[in-house]
Amino acid sequence: MTSARKDGPEEGALRIHQAIARDLGTAILTGRHRPGDLFEGEIEASERLGVSRTAYREAVRILVSKGMLESRPKAGTRVLPRYRWNVLDPEMLAWMFAGEPDADFIRDLFELRGVIEPAAAEFAARRRTEDQLAVMDAALDDMGRAGLSTAEGRAADQRFHHAVLAATHNDALAALASSVGAAVSWTTKFKHRKQMMPRDPLPDHRAVLQAIAARDTAAARNAMTELLRLALADMEIGEPESGG
Repeated sequence: MTSARKDGPEEGALRIHQAIARDLGTAILTGRHRPGDLFEGEIEASERLGVSRTAYREAVRILVSKGMLESRPKAGTRVLPRYRWNVLDPEMLAWMFAGEPDADFIRDLFELRGVIEPAAAEFAARRRTEDQLAVMDAALDDMGRAGLSTAEGRAADQRFHHAVLAATHNDALAALASSVGAAVSWTTKFKHRKQMMPRDPLPDHRAVLQAIAARDTAAARNAMTELLRLALADMEIGEPESGG
């Protein structure tokens, strides 16, 4: 767990409470704290961690805002059920992928992307501007040059997917860009962590761009669907167990 001085400049205090939130959040995500578990009191926790009560309180507020904890006077602080968690929060995604993410959750992310992104590609093919095409093209040039094993290449990949959502000219879809972008980045980073020489996905992205540029809505939807299918296959996480 985090340990830090109890006093310090405001910037230092910010780092401290974010680090505490990360450690507590990771402990919840990995099952060390389970839904329904009661956290120890603020005084006890801050003394054990060697931090100020203010820093610990701010960390708890972060987790409350993400739907992971509920804090009530006299009732204490409890871990909420998983369905209450804001699992698309970019920071929570980072915590999940810092370790070994759950295979079912990776499939959940791809299923969500499979609902959103093919439709977004179809809208983009109908509504994109020349400037937006130029942004997509430049992003793929950067992605090809840097490679997805680098932070620069993954950032370019994110820019491409952001640009597709922006080209829908649908504010509700565009608002999903940060969550979709974080999912793109972390799943890609995880894939490269697991495989030394993964398949090159650049041609799949180029196919999406070509369909959008041609204003071929059906081809754009199909190309994005295929891109996601291949990306999930690259994860090599196996098939989910059937329900019954």
